[in-house]
Amino acid sequence: MTTESYFDEIETGEQRETRGRTITEADVVNFAGVSGDFNHLHTDEEAMAETGFGERIAHGMLVFSVATGLLWQSRPEREQDAVVAFYGIDHVRFVAPTFIGDTVHVEIEVLDKAERDHPVANGVVRYGVEVVNQNDETVLACEMLTLLE
Repeated sequence: MTTESYFDEIETGEQRETRGRTITEADVVNFAGVSGDFNHLHTDEEAMAETGFGERIAHGMLVFSVATGLLWQSRPEREQDAVVAFYGIDHVRFVAPTFIGDTVHVEIEVLDKAERDHPVANGVVRYGVEVVNQNDETVLACEMLTLLE
C-alpha cells in the first residue's frame, strides 16, 4: 500500500494566514547585533527623526526572518514533517517600512509546484508571500520555495 506524500496533497491556490507578531525594539537591536547591520536607519533614533520616515525602521531581513518563523509556526504538523529544506527566495521586495511597534502577519498562497528527481524530496512548492502590517499594508512581498517529501 502506498501512501500519498504531502507534496501530492498540496493544491495550487491554497491560502492561509498566520497569527500576528509585534516587532519590538529588542528585535531590532538583537538583529543588528547578530547581523552586524548597524545602519542608522535601524539604530539612530535622533537621525531618523529628521527623515521622511520620522523614526527608526526595522531591517528588511528582520521582517523576512519574522515571516519565516510565523510561517513555520502556522504549518500543520504533517507539513512540518514533510519539509526537507527551505529551497530559496525569489522576487523579494521591501515595499513599505516596518516600524518598531508594528504588528505583522503573513498571507501565503501556493502558486505552483513541480516534481523533482531528488533522493529525499518529491518536489518543490512555490508560495506567494506577503507580510502585512496592522494597517493592512503589505510591507514585504516575495516568492518562497520549499522542498517537500
